[in-house]
Parts: sequence; C-alpha cells; structure tokens
Amino acid sequence: MIHKEMHRSNRIGWLRAAVLGANDGIVSTASLIIGVAAASPSHASIMLAGVAGLVAGAMSMAAGEYVSVSSQADTEQADLELERQSLALNPQGEQNELAEIYQKRGVAPELAQMVAAQLMAHDALGAHARDEIGISATGKARPVQAALSSAATFTIGAALPLLVAWFLPGAYLIYAVALLSLCFLAVLGALAARTGGAPVTRGAARVTFWGALAMALTALVGSIFGVAV
Repeated sequence: MIHKEMHRSNRIGWLRAAVLGANDGIVSTASLIIGVAAASPSHASIMLAGVAGLVAGAMSMAAGEYVSVSSQADTEQADLELERQSLALNPQGEQNELAEIYQKRGVAPELAQMVAAQLMAHDALGAHARDEIGISATGKARPVQAALSSAATFTIGAALPLLVAWFLPGAYLIYAVALLSLCFLAVLGALAARTGGAPVTRGAARVTFWGALAMALTALVGSIFGVAV
C-alpha cells in the first residue's frame, strides 16, 4: 500500500496572495478609520475615508500583484526559452549538466546519467526547468490568479472594520474598530497557518502584533493632526 502525504506547498501561490490581501484590507482600512476618527471629524467623513480606502486598496493590490507576478512569469519564460535553445543546440551537454546535478544530490555517476537520459527522453524541458532552473508547476507564476485573489480578499478584509464603523458610530468607534479588527486579524492568522500547516498560535500572534502597531501609529498621527487643526 502506497502512503501519500498531504503536502501543502501547492497552496503557496494563492495562499500568499489571499493572506496578504485580507491582512492589508483589515490593517489599512482599520488604521485609516482609526486615524481619521482620532482627528474627530463627522461619522460621514470616517465612512467616506473607509470606502475610499477599500476601493483604492483593492485596485492597488490587484495591480501590484499582477505587475509583480507578471514580472516573475516573464523571467521564467525567458529562462525556459534559453533552456529550450540550449537543448536544441547541445542536447548531450544538457544531459551531462542534468546528470551532474543529480550527482551533487548523492546519485552515483552511472545512475545519474541513466536518470538524466530517461527524464530528457520523457520531457527534456520539464526536467531542466524543475531541476536546473527551479521552476515547477507548484510555484509557477500566475498573475491573473494572484491579482484576483488579492483584490477579492482585500475587499473582504477591508469590509470588516468598515461594517464595524458603520454599525457602531460615536465615542466607542475607535475602540470597537481596533478591538474587533485585532480579533479578525487573529482569526485570519490562525486560518492561514492552519491552511499552510504552520503553528496556529504563531500565525495569529504575528499578524495581530503588526496590525496593533499600525493602528496605534495611525491613531497617534490622527490625534496629533486633529489637535493641530
């Protein structure tokens, strides 16, 4: 009977973008609301700032992820094209190069040559992409997926503190937004850690700490400028 482990590395691409988007949505929008509220404007101004932050943030996340991951994809394609040309011009040299990689990993020279020859006969470019360049299907750049995932999760994350500010206006708005946003961050960190197979407590504490720091700093800035105005 073959035992198959449940590996989670295939989740790296979308999980990173999703966690980053949701975390930024909660932290940036909550911080924006707290900072504006600390300057003591009207509830309408607070909500307007929050909605504007949600829309601008979602678009910024989508654009940033798309451009960043597209650059990675372009680099991968350039490397693959270079490897494709090398395979066409010097297949034996490429086989020797692949065999040398396996030898450095502990495979005997004769066996390394056999493995390299068989893998190249099956899928030469795929073998070199995986073992020489380090490109695999798991870590392959997917710009559209990353952009949509980031924008969607940012929107969801930003909506949480925005709804709190909407339903709890008044003197307790800052405290309610800060406290509930930290709870949202803790849950997000725990879920992300669990999905990725990492320690849940560490994941929750990490995002909660940085979220609290961001909110505290923006509250300080808002109170300073509010008094100055």
